[in-house]
Amino acid sequence: MALKIGRVDCRQHPNERTIRLTLMPLNTILVEDSKTILDTLVPALAELADARVVAIATTAVGAEEALEQWGSQWQLMVLDLFLSEGSGVEVLQALKQRAAPKFEHQHVYVLTNYATADMRRRCEQLGADGMFDKSTELDAFFERCCALSR
Repeated sequence: MALKIGRVDCRQHPNERTIRLTLMPLNTILVEDSKTILDTLVPALAELADARVVAIATTAVGAEEALEQWGSQWQLMVLDLFLSEGSGVEVLQALKQRAAPKFEHQHVYVLTNYATADMRRRCEQLGADGMFDKSTELDAFFERCCALSR
């Protein structure tokens, strides 16, 4: 399944005469097992949300290893629910159980094809900051990512 990227862009128009702070890109951990989605999502995050993918995990264990490696140095995790091994719910549970708390500057967005009301509630209970359907809510997803990079 290919992602259809809308026209969300959080960059400032070059003709605007305002002072703009130069911010560092969002260090992003991407937890997704579909090569097609990865091939589309990585450049879209960089282009639209000034996100720098620092780690890609295709399994729940890989995601936990990325969390361990990056500690407090990541700002965004984009998490699919269905992985090649394990699930995004396991990753959320691991995040919730970490000895160190999730820092205020760290955000976890679930991006899935399984965005049911029950799953939204479950992910919110486990600490996800938002859930977005890959096929119908990409514009909202990128808008939220853009808000983080501002």
